[in-house]
Amino acid sequence: MATTVTLRAPDINCGHCVAAIKRAVSALPGVAAVEGDIASKQVKVTYEPATVSLEKIEATMADEGYPVAR
Repeated sequence: MATTVTLRAPDINCGHCVAAIKRAVSALPGVAAVEGDIASKQVKVTYEPATVSLEKIEATMADEGYPVAR
């Protein structure tokens, strides 16, 4: 069953940032949807936990230069 999480990435500043995150995270197996919001600096990810871990999603965002804030 798919899970949806909202992650905060304070380094999001523009549409390019959101596009880079979407491209990288969407490429992961098990990720169904990625939405980003520049104003709130949040990314909503819908994924299959049996296929991909939240840690892998967060690591992918960090690799793109957008680490998740706790």
